Amino acid sequence: MRLNLTSKLTLATGIILVVAMACFAWLNIGNLKRLLMEETVTGVDNLSETIVRTTHYQMLDNDLPRAFQMITEAGSQKGIVRIRMISKDGKIVFSTKKDEIGTLVDKKAAACNMCHTGSKPLLHTSSMNRSRIFTAENGAPLLGVAKGIYNEPKCSAAECHFHSSSARILGVLDVIVSLDAMQTQLAEYRNKTILYTVILLGLLALSLAFFMVRVVITPLRHLLTHTQKLAGGDLESSVTVQSGDELGELAQSFNTMTVNLRQARQELEEWARTLEAKVGERTRELKRMQAQLIRSEKLAAQGELVAGIAHEINNPLTGILVYASLITSDPKLDQELKPDLEIIVRETQRCASIVKGLLDFSRETPPRKEPMELKQVLEESLNLVIHQTLFHDIAIVRRYAADLPQVMADHNQIEQVFINLLLNAGQAMNGVGELTVTTGHLPGGSSIFAAVRDTGCGIPEEHLVKIFDPFFTTKDQKGTGLGLSLSFGIIANHGGKIGVESTPGEGTTFTVVLPLTKEKQEQE
Repeated sequence: MRLNLTSKLTLATGIILVVAMACFAWLNIGNLKRLLMEETVTGVDNLSETIVRTTHYQMLDNDLPRAFQMITEAGSQKGIVRIRMISKDGKIVFSTKKDEIGTLVDKKAAACNMCHTGSKPLLHTSSMNRSRIFTAENGAPLLGVAKGIYNEPKCSAAECHFHSSSARILGVLDVIVSLDAMQTQLAEYRNKTILYTVILLGLLALSLAFFMVRVVITPLRHLLTHTQKLAGGDLESSVTVQSGDELGELAQSFNTMTVNLRQARQELEEWARTLEAKVGERTRELKRMQAQLIRSEKLAAQGELVAGIAHEINNPLTGILVYASLITSDPKLDQELKPDLEIIVRETQRCASIVKGLLDFSRETPPRKEPMELKQVLEESLNLVIHQTLFHDIAIVRRYAADLPQVMADHNQIEQVFINLLLNAGQAMNGVGELTVTTGHLPGGSSIFAAVRDTGCGIPEEHLVKIFDPFFTTKDQKGTGLGLSLSFGIIANHGGKIGVESTPGEGTTFTVVLPLTKEKQEQE
């Protein structure tokens, strides 16, 4: 059977108290027994002294009957078993027990051995040494005290006495009393002591149990409940500090540990969330880099193919255009055929423009970088397009950052990129809307950006991933699909990035990011 802490402490304390109280009671009862015995011996000795003194004058007058009568009356008191007078020769001169008068007493008997322990009898000895305890025939405990009757000058000078003056002791008065009253009193005291001890032990046990429960067990139970909650993952609970002792300090330590564990868990959760966000961001970055790599490889392969096709198509187109132009200007030409020839010339010129775009796309001319201001390039690009009919009903909003540093770039190529973005924005708005041009720093100060935002129809999400692919266009029969691909290649050759964000029905934003040189970064 498993004992709880209260039972163990109470049991241990109870055993210690029982042993301590038992030892105390044993010593106390032993002391009481000794005191009662000394008191009884003293009382009997005083009685003997009283009898000796009372019968002194009768003995001087040799009035033995009167002396024996007084002894008999004294022996009739309660508790006195018998009184006897013994001569120095050991003869019982008188006794309240008549049948032993005239008999001799053995000097080795208990009544004589306190004086006859050596070769010569002792003249004086203490009352305790003159006492003896023995058992009667019926088993009752008895106490006997012998009192010496000494030879005084009056005794040896009296006419009736024949004692020599050299004799020191004339006889012994032996008084035997019952110890039943003392035993009864001792037993009563022992029983009361046991009863009081049991009651005291009970009260002490209850008090200790209450004290243990109040001061030790209850705080420990609170601590146990708290540790079980901690084991279950509940870090919001705390222990109520009820005292300033060691248990209170332990409870405070548990609360401090709980707070530290809660902070550690919050830090771990925050670290996990941060790590998850960083992993997600890194994954998205890797996907973007992979998409750019795939697009670059695709552009490179398509560029080689396009260069070959454009070279092969360019020569026949040149012949067709030359001869169609000659025929058109020939006065012998039937006027009814002239519109058809003009269509041939116009479409041939269109094909030549496409071939030129293909050649430009395939060449990827290395940029000739020089310091330039992004604001200036944007203004020049705007001046080239805003006079077109397409931009007459479009509001231009400029949001240029102040003190924007210069970048190393090819002026013409960057201008070509912005012109392409501006024209695409105007076409997306169908000539009506608001065009916003914004510049600024990216966080970290290593790059600057220019954003072109329109309020046009937007680009569907499924087209955004293909918007920079060659020959991909959302303009029905109006575009070659090479403008954004060419712009992508130019910005990539400058070490920058071009991105797009669009919401169908709300508009599209193209953002061009150009890196600053190390010197510019240090200055910034």
